[in-house]
Amino acid sequence: MREEYRYFISSLKPEEETFRRAVRGHWSVESMHWHLDVTFREDANRTLDKQAAQNLNIIRKWSLSLLKMIEISKPGLSMKKKRFVISLRPIEYLEEVLSF
Repeated sequence: MREEYRYFISSLKPEEETFRRAVRGHWSVESMHWHLDVTFREDANRTLDKQAAQNLNIIRKWSLSLLKMIEISKPGLSMKKKRFVISLRPIEYLEEVLSF
């Protein structure tokens, strides 16, 4: 068994459950940002209009939540592969994606 140590700076009281939820909550947000960047290349977006950029962000997050819920072709496909498979035949998968 391998031990790992992680250090955090926080103003939270040192209650284990509160701290555990805070750390896991932080990493779930980081995971979402990673998916938005890798799956949708959000960091490469150069939209200058703030309202348009905000609308695109909402659409990406909605799409990400749909991709997480559906199984395309084989179970266990990565988000990037799911997006690719759907892009090959979008009409075929449209009803399945929108039925959620």
